[in-house]
Amino acid sequence: MGRYIGPVCRLCRREGVKLYLKGDRCYSPKCAIERRPYAPGQHGQRRARRPSDYAVRLREKQKMRRIYGISEKQFRNLFEEASKKKGVTGTVFLRLLESRLDNVVYRLGIASSRKQARQLVRHGHIAVNDRKVTVPSYRVRPGDVIAVTEAGKKIGAIQANAEAAKGRKTGPWLEFDPEKMVGKFLRLPEREDLALPVNEQLVIEYYSR
Repeated sequence: MGRYIGPVCRLCRREGVKLYLKGDRCYSPKCAIERRPYAPGQHGQRRARRPSDYAVRLREKQKMRRIYGISEKQFRNLFEEASKKKGVTGTVFLRLLESRLDNVVYRLGIASSRKQARQLVRHGHIAVNDRKVTVPSYRVRPGDVIAVTEAGKKIGAIQANAEAAKGRKTGPWLEFDPEKMVGKFLRLPEREDLALPVNEQLVIEYYSR
């Protein structure tokens, strides 16, 4: 599957819930799902039949994959890795997703969305432990320091995001200094730390069928 370049509001309407793929703009009352709270397409307003068990699990998998904005191949590979590790598979899976560098950059508040975070990483504006990293899927580990490069600190969007982050709390597994634009990945998150509108058990059941 290639990179999705269509309107992301369609994805939210398809899943029937705000996925916050456009960052702060998703809080606007003009958001498409607020104005048209039904699936996209000419048959979107039709009364849907009761979905099958397979359809319920598929939709949950698609919702979770779209929240993190990664391809099906990457998503499945992470699931297979999680299924081989010790611990609760769903929690391990979420920890692997949360440990991606693009996600950490978003969670710290350096970027307003995961899509923007991927762009900042790819353009070389993010450093991990004083080394520039340009791979969005890079695995961040507990104790790693994530910082905006000197060139990145001059970018208006990053400055605006850092300013907005001053009045916002990061997750308890992270810490961020908006003034210095430096953050730290303190530990792996617990399931209760993540306010995600997904049931990861359904995703596990989808791949385990």
